[in-house]
Amino acid sequence: MKRTHAAASCAAVTLLTSLLAGCSGSSTSTSGSSTSSSSSGGGDEATAAAVASSQPGQPTVATKSAGKLGTILVDAKGRTLYLFAADSKNKSTCTGACAVAWPPLLTTSTAKAGSGTDKKLLGTAPRSGGAKEVSYNGHPLYYYVGDTKPGQTNGQGINQFGALWYVVNAKGKQVTS
Repeated sequence: MKRTHAAASCAAVTLLTSLLAGCSGSSTSTSGSSTSSSSSGGGDEATAAAVASSQPGQPTVATKSAGKLGTILVDAKGRTLYLFAADSKNKSTCTGACAVAWPPLLTTSTAKAGSGTDKKLLGTAPRSGGAKEVSYNGHPLYYYVGDTKPGQTNGQGINQFGALWYVVNAKGKQVTS
């Protein structure tokens, strides 16, 4: 059942990605400002931020119990954060359609260490266009558009965009179970 939901979420992401790709090269308005989307990825950061409903600033990274997955990283609203196995230390490889399906947790400064996290493990990873993505133990952090409510972990273990996606524990390690 969970994989069926994940497949439906992936289908929705694919449709959203197709619709956004159809708008490539056009000007779109987000929060009263105009951004231009192109295949080079310049507009992807704005699109990803809008999809995640995250407001860059100083986000909080905290922990929350997620049943059999244990204690995992979440944002201040309890939304699950993921790592992408294809990324390298503090370097994101998820752009374009990937960043639409897996919006990065962006910041304009540094992230706050919330309950259960280690401030020393928080950092940032540069993204194209000058944006900064929050990282934890060197892993850039992402949301999954298939998680529609806080506490959902529908992205766990999905193989998408060339690698697996995992929730992250408080020590900054991927959770594979």
